[in-house]
Amino acid sequence: MANNKKILNLVTGGAGFLGSHLIDRLMFNNESVICIDNFFTGRKSNIDQWINNPNFELIEHDVIKPIDLPNIDRIWHLACPASPIHYQINPIKTCQTSFLGTYNMLELSKKTKSKILLASTSEIYGNPEVNPQPETYNGSVNTTGLRSCYDEGKRIAETLFSDYKRIHNLDIRIIRIFNTYGPRMRSDDGRVISDFIVKALNNKPLSINGDGSQTRSFCYVDDLINGM
Repeated sequence: MANNKKILNLVTGGAGFLGSHLIDRLMFNNESVICIDNFFTGRKSNIDQWINNPNFELIEHDVIKPIDLPNIDRIWHLACPASPIHYQINPIKTCQTSFLGTYNMLELSKKTKSKILLASTSEIYGNPEVNPQPETYNGSVNTTGLRSCYDEGKRIAETLFSDYKRIHNLDIRIIRIFNTYGPRMRSDDGRVISDFIVKALNNKPLSINGDGSQTRSFCYVDDLINGM
């Protein structure tokens, strides 16, 4: 007899820019999805099309608090503000999200024996002295700066993932995401592509910080979701 059980995915931060695109892909693949979001930077409009779908469930929840969900097959842990404008609003909460939120999702993964993926970041390399950065490069990180709540938060999240793999043999994945752009980016994101677009649409000059010699690695959101 064929096994018709749908894969059940838990997506934290699922109403956000990346999370909502991931949910679209999973739903189009005819999988089941539970979306967790506290709507700090996520928007319900990003997932409105799935609200009444029987394969979709939305739970308004902050990942810094534990949650018990049975029968999860895969956890996609994306919950954390990624723009400096947003994560610097409450840097202590950003640290809590990266540490406690990741810990809670790893505990849920251990309990349900589910695969788990962490959306990490290029920011774990800090102010890199090597370009481009290979995965073997450990970075050059300021632990006390304004951006440290995010940079160091993601570094400890990677550490937790690695230790849960070593100690509990969890089936983990870590993806270090560089600057991603595409539909549903917030206009107040503050990063260069959204800033350029908003200013262009309002017929304002495009401003460049610094001397213009800095570089960034950009990725279109569909390509990122393919990779994930």
